Formats: sequence, C-alpha cells, structure tokens
Amino acid sequence: MKTTIVTDNIYRITAHVDQNMLFEGMWPLPHGVTLNSFVVTGRESAIIDGVCDWDGVPETLFDQLRQMNITVKDIRYVVLNHLEPDHTGWLKSFSDIHQDFEIVTTEKGAALVKAFYDIDAAVRIVKTGDVIDLGSGKKLHFIEIPNVHWPETMATWEEDTGTLFPCDAFGSFGGQGNIPYDDELTEAELDFYRDETLRYYANIVARFSGSVLKAMEKLEGLDVRIIAPAHGIVWRRDPGRIMDMYRRYAEYGGGTAEPMITVIWGSMYGNTERALESLLEGIKSEQVPFSVFRVPRDHISYILASAWQSTGIALGMPTYEYHMFPPMAAVLEELGRKGVASREAFRFGSYGWSGGAQKELDEIMERLKMKWAFSASVEFKGSPGAEDMELIRERGRELALRVKERCGVGEHAAAGAR
Repeated sequence: MKTTIVTDNIYRITAHVDQNMLFEGMWPLPHGVTLNSFVVTGRESAIIDGVCDWDGVPETLFDQLRQMNITVKDIRYVVLNHLEPDHTGWLKSFSDIHQDFEIVTTEKGAALVKAFYDIDAAVRIVKTGDVIDLGSGKKLHFIEIPNVHWPETMATWEEDTGTLFPCDAFGSFGGQGNIPYDDELTEAELDFYRDETLRYYANIVARFSGSVLKAMEKLEGLDVRIIAPAHGIVWRRDPGRIMDMYRRYAEYGGGTAEPMITVIWGSMYGNTERALESLLEGIKSEQVPFSVFRVPRDHISYILASAWQSTGIALGMPTYEYHMFPPMAAVLEELGRKGVASREAFRFGSYGWSGGAQKELDEIMERLKMKWAFSASVEFKGSPGAEDMELIRERGRELALRVKERCGVGEHAAAGAR
C-alpha cells in the first residue's frame, strides 16, 4: 500500500487490486481497481473507511501510519461510511492491535458491524447533522445517503478543507499506475477513468439511481472542494466533473440516455447472425453510434455499461427449445434487475420447428417492469430471406430514428455522440 497527501492533514492509503480478481466476485477488472482509506488528523485522528486485509494488518498499517507521523494509538475514531467487506475486512485485525477507539457509523451500520465482525469496540451511532470535532480545525460532518448502494451508507464531510468522503459513491474501476489524483492526470487518462466510471456505475450503483439523485440533493448545500471516494481517483482539481458524471448516469435510469444503440446478439448456427449486418446497415443509415456484443462471449459487465448509456437496444437471438436463447435470457434478466428501463427496442431472430422466444421476452419485460418500447419483431424460419433482410434493415433505421427523436438530436447530430 502507498500513502499520499490529499490536502492539509488528510492522507490517503491506497491498495491496488490487480486484474486477476473479480470485483464482488463477478465483475472483471482488466485495469484493476484501487481501495482507498483516509486518515484525518487533528488533536485526535480518524480513519475513514478502510481496505481489505489483503496487504496485511498490522504490519502495513504500522508502516502507513509512520509515514503520517502518527501511531496506531493516535487513532481515536474509525469511521465506517459503508460496511461492505472490501472496506471493512481489516477491522477485526485492527481491533486485535488497538482497543481504545470508537467505531462511527449509522444505526444500520452498527448492526452490520456486529453481524460481520462481532467486535466489542464502542460504537457511536450518528445521523445526518452530527459532528465530531477532531481539534485543530478538523470537524467531521455526517450525512446519511442510504441505498448508495447499501441501506447503511453515509458520507463524511471535513469542514476545514471541504473534503467529501462518500465511500462507494463517485467511485470508479481502474487502478492505472500510481496516479491517484485528477490534477495529476492528462485528459486521455481522465477519459480512461470516465469509461471505467461508467462501467463501475452500471455494474455496482445503477440499481439505486433514485437514491443517488436523492443523495446528491442532500450534498448540494456543502462546500465540496475535494471528493475522496473509496475506489478510483481523488478529485481535487475539479470535483464537479465526477459529480456531473454521476448525476448524468443516474438520470439515464429514466430511459432517455445518450443517442446510441446497444446491439446484443447470439446465434447457434449462424442463421440469426446472417441478419445482423442488415440491422447495422439500417442503424448506420441514420448515423447513430452503436456498440455490438455477442452473448455469451462478451461479459455482461460491458453489456451493462453500454446498455445503461444507450437509449436504444436491439436484440438478435434464436428460439431455443421453445424459449429464448438461454445466454440472452440471462443478460436480459440482469439488465432488468439493474434497472435498464424504458428503452427504445427491437428484436429479431431465427426459429426451427416452432417459435417461443418472443413469449419469454414478453414475460421478462412484464415481470421486471422494464417498459421497453418495441417495434414489431421480425422472426424467420431457418435462414432469413431477402424480404426478412430488408425488413430488419428498415427496423434498424426506424430504431435509430426513434432514438434520435427521443434524445432530441438533429439529422446528423447523433454521429458525434459518445
């Protein structure tokens, strides 16, 4: 782990998780991810959130604290904004080497401290508006932001420096090198983190977009000059940049996102695949950007990110044993659970002795309340004929037009959208 200075008497401890781990046991990390913990020092000191036990406690912790010129006995408070184990896995080891401290968390957080770790340390339950004065001008204010993304979540704001510690909120994937701050990154590197932020949001936070917007309303009255999340980079040059990204991503949950189309397809013997190019030709004719994913080859993590920012979605899949192609059904179930709702959509595909995919598609849409607006599906027996190809091409064009109309873009404006 590495220690860096965030600002006056605030330090960051960063652990880098490499690409071989799956985040939450399921999301790939081709560029890794950072786990961030923060130490605020006044007359008393507080650790805000934490990192997993992977790097070893107490040895690495002792080393980090020495770099800050404090000892473990100087830690008076352990602030737990969020109890997920990637932020609290070190807690039991910490309590074994230091007993004289208070855990600071919400009421629901206190219940999880007991459930996960059965720790006997004193627990101070805080709510919105509560303050802890560390001395020397350092005051910690607490704001409850439930369901971003667990019910016990809160944010901590340090008054003197305007530093907001929101834990998983405003976080991102990506552990690129050892550059932990936006003011040390080039625009190309910031673009990298923008893409990693979108995937992080779609995979981890999207289901709770309503709560994200409510949380941002609560934070509006604070003088936020630095945002220090528990994953990703710290924003101290332009914290508004990450806040704007999160606000925009949260609003995508309403269905009107970017003027883009995500195409998701699967094929057993190439018959559905033969119609794919006709669909893409129709979309291209209206100059609407699109991304193409094949199931089950492409991971749901990337499909989610694309679908979350797309106003339009096209599905190509065959019928399989009276039902939908199973990998497509699994993807749609996850899109529904994450709240990818109210999209403009179209579906095409092949069948053999009978259909059935459409019936299951309708059932998933109804059960998960996805509210996608579909144009008439195009199904064909066996391989698509010339009329099928032309109809699919026209449906692709119509989908692109609907997306442009929904997003309020001009005839060619969508071509430059990201």
